[in-house]
Amino acid sequence: QVQLVESGGGLVQPGGSLRLSCAASGSIFSVSVMGWYRQDPGKQRELVATITSGGSTNYADSVKGRFTISRDNAANTVYLQMNTLKPEDTTVYFCNVLARVGAGGPTYSYWGQGTQVTVSS
Repeated sequence: QVQLVESGGGLVQPGGSLRLSCAASGSIFSVSVMGWYRQDPGKQRELVATITSGGSTNYADSVKGRFTISRDNAANTVYLQMNTLKPEDTTVYFCNVLARVGAGGPTYSYWGQGTQVTVSS
C-alpha cells in the first residue's frame, strides 16, 4: 500500500523555526492533496495546511503568514516550514496524503505516524 514517513519535529524556542517533511512511498499511482494536521491529546485533529498537486494551498487562520506548505511531486514529499513558532503550536503534527494506488482505482486517505513539535524556552 502506501507508507508515510515523517521527520523534522523537535524542541525549539519561541520565535524559532522548524521544517517538517513527509515522504510517501509504496504502490502509488498518483497523489492529489497532501497536508498537515495537528492534534492535542483528547481533542479533534485540526487542519494546519493543505496543498494540491497543482500547488494551490490552504492554511488555518492561526498559522497564516508563519507556516508555508510545499511539495515535491516527483518525490511524493510534502514539507511544512514553520517560522515564528509559538508555545501554542506545541502538539503532534500528522501528514496526510490522498493517493490512488492503481489507475482508475479509488483514492484513499493515508496518515503519517505523527511527529512531536514542542515550542518552549
